[in-house]
Amino acid sequence: MFGGYPWYYREEILFEDTFPWSRSVDLRKSILQPDVLKGDSAEYVRAEYLRTLQDTEKLSGESKKEARMREMFRLNTDWFMQTLLTRKDRMSMYSGVEMRVPFCDHRLVEYAYNLPWELKSLHGREKGVLREAFSDILPQRIAWRKKSPYPRTFSPAYFDRVMALLLQAMEEGSPLKDMLDFDRLRDLAEHPDDLKEPWYGQLMRVPQIFAYLLQIHWWMKENHVRIVP
Repeated sequence: MFGGYPWYYREEILFEDTFPWSRSVDLRKSILQPDVLKGDSAEYVRAEYLRTLQDTEKLSGESKKEARMREMFRLNTDWFMQTLLTRKDRMSMYSGVEMRVPFCDHRLVEYAYNLPWELKSLHGREKGVLREAFSDILPQRIAWRKKSPYPRTFSPAYFDRVMALLLQAMEEGSPLKDMLDFDRLRDLAEHPDDLKEPWYGQLMRVPQIFAYLLQIHWWMKENHVRIVP
């Protein structure tokens, strides 16, 4: 809500005409068997993106950048934030933890939604107005430190482990075996640097793809989910 993600302040991403955190449909399709998706998935994604832009309120006299920022705020509120909140709810409830996200209080969201980018990026910094609001409460080194995304695991041991677990699951007959292109997954495992952009968001690369697929595998096994034609 305060413009901390790179697709707000990196203009080459800001003006890319698609969902900025998930830019390539072909990348997702590449790990699936050819006949898994029915219909034109790229067309569906494009239609939902354009519908969201059409539903975005604009103000007369806005610059091209201001208008695009409103679209970006709407895209993030309707889509990206929904994913984050669903993930938060599922993980916390699974562990018996009641979580609260104060920055998602509807009054703050409504207020922040209409703040112009010049205020959100006060002093030329992402989350600038938020930093300024807490600059007399937090130490300066905390209030104005560089944004650090949620960490991803760079350890080769993690990569090796999730890759081994997924390949083992496939060999043992995973419910995903009729959906996934395992040759493509093995190729990604052998050449992880070939993935030129994140799978999702800012940081999700090959190890996180494998971990994500493992979670789906375990969920399907635990709940006895079968895929039928």
